[in-house]
Amino acid sequence: MPASPSTARAINDRLALDLLQREGPLTAGRLKQLTGLSRPTVADLVERLTVSGLIEVAGESGEQRRGPNAKLYGIVAGRAHLAALDVRTESVAVLVSDLLGRVLAEASVPIGDNTGTGPAVERAVGLVERAAKEAGAERLHTVGIGVPGLIDPAGGELRGSSGLPEWHRRLMAALQERYPEARVGVENETNLAALAEQRDGAARDRDTFVLLWLGLGIGAAVVLDGTLRRGVSGGAGEIGFLPVPGTSGLPSATDCDGGFHSVAGATAVAALAARHGVTAVPEGPEPHAAALVREAVRRSSTDKDGEGCGDGEECGDHSQNHHPDHAAAERFLDALADRVALGAAAVVSVLDPGCLVLAGEIGRAGAGTLADRVQRRLTRMSPLATEVRPSTLGGGAVLRGALLTARDRAQDVLFAPQGR
Repeated sequence: MPASPSTARAINDRLALDLLQREGPLTAGRLKQLTGLSRPTVADLVERLTVSGLIEVAGESGEQRRGPNAKLYGIVAGRAHLAALDVRTESVAVLVSDLLGRVLAEASVPIGDNTGTGPAVERAVGLVERAAKEAGAERLHTVGIGVPGLIDPAGGELRGSSGLPEWHRRLMAALQERYPEARVGVENETNLAALAEQRDGAARDRDTFVLLWLGLGIGAAVVLDGTLRRGVSGGAGEIGFLPVPGTSGLPSATDCDGGFHSVAGATAVAALAARHGVTAVPEGPEPHAAALVREAVRRSSTDKDGEGCGDGEECGDHSQNHHPDHAAAERFLDALADRVALGAAAVVSVLDPGCLVLAGEIGRAGAGTLADRVQRRLTRMSPLATEVRPSTLGGGAVLRGALLTARDRAQDVLFAPQGR
């Protein structure tokens, strides 16, 4: 059955808006070429979207001719302001953008362990208020929040966890109270990092991949056939609880000690570095373990004569040909790769994703050096070909994912027929 005129108009309008979002300002002629619609239909939708306040004349094309056909139409970026938050156990980072995702303000604030729940929430909300004011945003249309912990897929709330501060759960309600007209949503930080890597980062060419988060905690995000898979309870990818060899016991329903977290989490990585004599001073708020891995990567890339081993290849002789610091760094990175490969092999054997992205503070610190080592071990351990890649978005992956999610939600509302 053919679509009704109103449905056809809605489909055409959304098609044009998606093109303007992706391509930037376009002439009516170019919209006609890209959509395949007739000239009168494009003229109608341009007028309709202009009257609704969703698009505006953004300039003229560089062509010689003048007049209506040379006008460039673009999305009204200031139609809505968005906020994205990266909420950690010890800090909050926020950015505010326009509807096109252009960042207008960015800020962060530390929140110490001894900060009470009320003061922590006030500090985080105050940070958002200041960033919004700097961006010139009187109101926020959509707010996306990235947090560690499980998100209830039915209700969208952060589930209780003894490992997270109480202010995390209070923050969403406080922001909703401060911005009652805003659409406030929360998502697991690892899932947001995966969405960002899929859209703009290391997995841009992959519809199926797994992002392995190596930081203070351990987690994974699963993207299959282009779709993020959260699981029935929102716990897909909670591989910190995965039982692995080399631990003193088994994890429990409330404690991941004894699981993969016990061998690859930040505390375990720091202890492993100490065992191999690797030391480092953290840079800023990053976990000590990330600084240790970064320092080991630096040492491993340089021998006693200042020459590297070459493209992350493991050096065969750790004692005779290299400085002791270099040899210690190599042994530490080898041992760390052995541990990471345990969890990675389990993921690969069950999901066969073809691609594994190493993210989180430790994954980023290891960069290509750690990724290469893990891939070599997976090649030996599994018959399933898997490419291991380092994150390319760095520490901004969670914020980027939160912004992309907020922008998509805002556009779904504003670009829908009932939004006009």
